[in-house]
Amino acid sequence: MPTPLTITGERTAPGIWHENYWFRRHEAGYAAVPGWVPTAPSVVLDAGCGEGYAAGLIHGAWPAVLVVGVDYDAATTAHAARTHGGQRAAYLRGALTALPLPDGVVDVTVSLQVLEHIWTPGDYVRELARVTRPGGVVVVSTPNRRTFSPGLGRREKPANLYHCREYDAQELGEELVRWLPRAAVEVVGLGPGDRLTEWESAHGSVVTAQQATEPDQWPLGLREAVAAVTAADFVLGEPDDASLDLFAVLRLPPRNTAVASPSDRQ
Repeated sequence: MPTPLTITGERTAPGIWHENYWFRRHEAGYAAVPGWVPTAPSVVLDAGCGEGYAAGLIHGAWPAVLVVGVDYDAATTAHAARTHGGQRAAYLRGALTALPLPDGVVDVTVSLQVLEHIWTPGDYVRELARVTRPGGVVVVSTPNRRTFSPGLGRREKPANLYHCREYDAQELGEELVRWLPRAAVEVVGLGPGDRLTEWESAHGSVVTAQQATEPDQWPLGLREAVAAVTAADFVLGEPDDASLDLFAVLRLPPRNTAVASPSDRQ
């Protein structure tokens, strides 16, 4: 049996009881993607695929699609290939600012909770667009700076050692328009649904509660709440200061030349 990957706090995986809230929050993001894609794709790229579980989620919507996962970490891609690889899922090691794929080879590119880790985000976003066919769709997500790091200003260095930069909704939209000026950009917020909101009204932030102590010290009520979370407990809506995560849907123009842009000015 493959050795499980180490949980770093920046990568989640299915089947780990104390990771269920984070896994379901990621799952909700992948579940939203088909709603932004007008026709079933043939090839989907998961850029920054991590453990690789997203292939199963994507196949739930598009059973015949080929999923290509790319991640920089060799141990991670090897694990993903062993655990989730097959005829309809393949995993490659590569930098997300220099993807090991030719131009326009995928129909849809998904890159969730990655942008905040990239030192040259304009290069990264343009690279996602490069490998996506003209007229295709790119979906990226990132934690909302307003809720993830309250009080952090724009372009200030995050306290999270893994994060290079965090974004609010307006900033994210403005930057994406600058990086891909010919793409149509839509920013959407992901927030807690009614059941999580009700629990938090009574007990406080579920995120704060999880981070306050180690999982083996969680009180029974928190354990039960975390175990009960499903992807349906997160809802999409207009982005605002209360959004947990921000999703950007980039609809590419029909010609490759239309996505070209000036060099990234950081």
